[in-house]
Amino acid sequence: MKRYGSVIKIKPEMLDKYKELHKNPWHEINNMIKECNIINYSIYHRDGYLFSYFEYVGEDYEADMAKMASDPVTQKWWALCKPCQLPLDTSAEGEWWANMEEVYHLD
Repeated sequence: MKRYGSVIKIKPEMLDKYKELHKNPWHEINNMIKECNIINYSIYHRDGYLFSYFEYVGEDYEADMAKMASDPVTQKWWALCKPCQLPLDTSAEGEWWANMEEVYHLD
């Protein structure tokens, strides 16, 4: 299992819409997340930033992320969510959510 943390900005005028979308996510979205070997997934908000945390329990992260990205329902969901978000100025080219370095963990 590998833990992932990532961060992105949220447009202030879109925060309520983003929260509403995630209050009742589509069943297909939750299923795809699980099918792609992601568990214990959470998104938090503070001061204009979204922080996500999840645990990956699969064996081929890139293949699972490609599977999710190619799913038509996921693409429709992302089309609703992306206008609410702004990548960090320090994000790598092509990176939407910026990956974070884990500096401490305690089981």
